[in-house]
Amino acid sequence: MDYRELAELLFPDITKTPDDYEKIYPPRGLPQGARVTRMAPSPTGFIHLGNLYGAMADERIAHSTGGVCFLRIEDTDDKREVEGAVPVLIDTLSYFGINFDEGAVSDPPKGEYGPYYQSMRGDIYKACVKRLVEKGMAYPCFLTEDEIAEIRKGQEARKETPGIYGSYSKYRDASLEEVKAHLSAGEIPVMRFRSEGDPSKYFTVTDGIRGKLSMPQNTQDVVILKQTGLPTYHFAHVVDDHFMRTTHVVRGEEWLPSLPIHVQLFDAMGWEYPVFCHNTVLMKVDEETGQKRKLSKRKDPELGLSYYKQLGYFPEAVREYLMTILNSDYEEWRAANPDSDYGLFAFSPEKMSNSGTMFDLSKLNDVSKDVLARKTAEEIYDFCLGWAEEYRPGKAADMKARKDFYLSIFSIDRGGEKPRKDLVYAEQIMKFISYFFDDEFVKEDDYPAECAGDLEKILSGYIAGYDPADDNSAWFAKVRSLASGLGYAEKPKDYKKAPEQYKGHVGHVSSVIRAAVTGRTSSPDLWTIQQIMGPDMVKKRIERAIDEL
Repeated sequence: MDYRELAELLFPDITKTPDDYEKIYPPRGLPQGARVTRMAPSPTGFIHLGNLYGAMADERIAHSTGGVCFLRIEDTDDKREVEGAVPVLIDTLSYFGINFDEGAVSDPPKGEYGPYYQSMRGDIYKACVKRLVEKGMAYPCFLTEDEIAEIRKGQEARKETPGIYGSYSKYRDASLEEVKAHLSAGEIPVMRFRSEGDPSKYFTVTDGIRGKLSMPQNTQDVVILKQTGLPTYHFAHVVDDHFMRTTHVVRGEEWLPSLPIHVQLFDAMGWEYPVFCHNTVLMKVDEETGQKRKLSKRKDPELGLSYYKQLGYFPEAVREYLMTILNSDYEEWRAANPDSDYGLFAFSPEKMSNSGTMFDLSKLNDVSKDVLARKTAEEIYDFCLGWAEEYRPGKAADMKARKDFYLSIFSIDRGGEKPRKDLVYAEQIMKFISYFFDDEFVKEDDYPAECAGDLEKILSGYIAGYDPADDNSAWFAKVRSLASGLGYAEKPKDYKKAPEQYKGHVGHVSSVIRAAVTGRTSSPDLWTIQQIMGPDMVKKRIERAIDEL
């Protein structure tokens, strides 16, 4: 077989060679040790937490070393592509703080190593396939779907490894004349890689996360170019990661079984392969079974990134939580550096989990509380306003009209050595402060049972002595006096020592007032809440509570 003639027959219009592309895409001029990573999603329209998890690893691996993180779109599967998915992907990742240095992030794309859409890189792939044909390492295959199905049926019956390899590919050693005959008949082949792998032999690579891996060589003659002229993922990523000079490939552990194919393709092209970093899938404990399972698009709304955006999680909080599960020593670093930017943390792929990564929404909420505790009232206001403009336009209009009022609310118990830690995300915050607004007021909690016989006396006595000019001390002194006069202990500890002497204590009485004013028995400082509400609203709430008894 004259492989050069076969290559020209198959690719007559491909004039550039891989050597030409080596000059077009030279090694990047980066500092020693700088890493180049990429996010390479398919434009399917669904952007999930796993995408962000991987993108953060890409971004940290690159930027912690002064390297480059770029976005490549793997759009060679028309059946999965969703129109408009790429801008949504870029906007969503940007919302969560992931910004790429180059790639398909703008129109025209940014960077010197494009095109960054695989569908636009056809000639590059074909030039590389042509080179493999010239070396006798790739061949045209005219097997039909029915023929392939029949082969697999026989393999299953004989309990053999399924696939097209060795004697199962009748076109592996087809003559030039036979190929010409099929082409003349209008048949369009796929291009298969001619594997010389030996299943009894192993190869070894060092995974950036999992360390040393030893696996059997690939024996499959995998398709590298489809009938459409577009490459399969197996071949496309090899070509792209080489010419885009990717140093580290972060991808899911589901690609581990394909690693023998990819290593073999890199070797066939004579290229050094990048450091593969196979991360783990995100898992959770199933509420029904108590067992660990993979996060599911069907069962778990928290898998989609839109979940966090719609609820109004601070992007910083989501990033902060993901950092705790991306690197095992991040929490220790954060405890020692509470006010430092997370970008200063020495991120390492070696410290990523290799045995299943547990996602815990409750812990994310706890992290979010810590993050928001460090925010100023102005920062809380600005973020909630931005969220409301998209999801609650009516509330946004009110926030703009009464900015000082909202700032007063967000300032309650903020700052100091022990700032409040009860705010989680925008929707929760809006519900949390709803008692400041008459049209949103809801009586959520019952009055303390200890005060059941004195509710009207407590509320009437309170409003009779209420004076908005009282400072916090004077205000609480009146509450204590009211409680004492009705037979309640002025201090909880007194009641604890001799409960038989009292109906309850001042805390129970103040909870009655709190529930009447806010609808809840637990809230931030009640005196401050009333100062923000103003005397008219306070009196109206107490009077309403009395009327409803």
